Amino acid sequence: MNEIVGSHDLLMVTLDTLRLDVAQELAAAGRIPNLARQLPGGAWERRHAPGSFTYASHQAMFAGFLPTPAAPGPHPRLFAARFAGSETTANGTFVYDTPDLVSGLAAVGYRTVCIGGVGFFNKRGPLGSVLPGMFQESHWEPEFGVASPTSFEAQVACAEKVVAGLAPEQRLFLFVNVSALHQPNWFHLDGATREAGDTRATHAAALEYVDRHMGRLLAAAAGRGPCFAIVCSDHGTAYGEDGYSGHRIGHEAVWTVPYAHFFVDEAR
Repeated sequence: MNEIVGSHDLLMVTLDTLRLDVAQELAAAGRIPNLARQLPGGAWERRHAPGSFTYASHQAMFAGFLPTPAAPGPHPRLFAARFAGSETTANGTFVYDTPDLVSGLAAVGYRTVCIGGVGFFNKRGPLGSVLPGMFQESHWEPEFGVASPTSFEAQVACAEKVVAGLAPEQRLFLFVNVSALHQPNWFHLDGATREAGDTRATHAAALEYVDRHMGRLLAAAAGRGPCFAIVCSDHGTAYGEDGYSGHRIGHEAVWTVPYAHFFVDEAR
């Protein structure tokens, strides 16, 4: 990362609440072509989430603790705050002397921009202002939120405006929290109803919806020059497994998440 930070724009996308099994199935079946063509080998990496719900997981990720590879470690991290005794800080780790990655990137000249999605990014109260408050610039509108059937389209349009307004020489750290996978998501599946509610199938349909517009986001990111992207889930969610529903619980459907990082190739 020490060769990338400063020379590349950085894009971080959290597909909020996306389950690993659904992400894997759709990639293998060719149902998310825009994402799959960017994934290394066309497949997601299995990782463990740093938290079981949005706020905890993003606090950890913004501190440099991205989802951990689901195999015995230690695993060198891409980013880390400088502190003695870290077993996951390696020669290739970008080390910063601030409390979090966002301010660490700002300190080396990045413009840091957040495009929020779920309620922890809505800035409608003190709690919803903590995470976006880390960034130099943050955006949230009701159209970006979980209740909007066109949330990701609206977020992508905002990202395109952000990118268009930057000077070419200004490096960018763009963070997008995608809300479309989160409950409620029933409206993304043809024939589903509010009364029937959300299911694993509507969750999958929401990911297909996101993929239809992901090409625009990646094109905007790559249009400024070299860009390194991290695309992952912050946690999964349960749809009745072992009697559980939702997240903020210690269940396999919540703790295992899809992850990928790659250099964005607009032409792929």
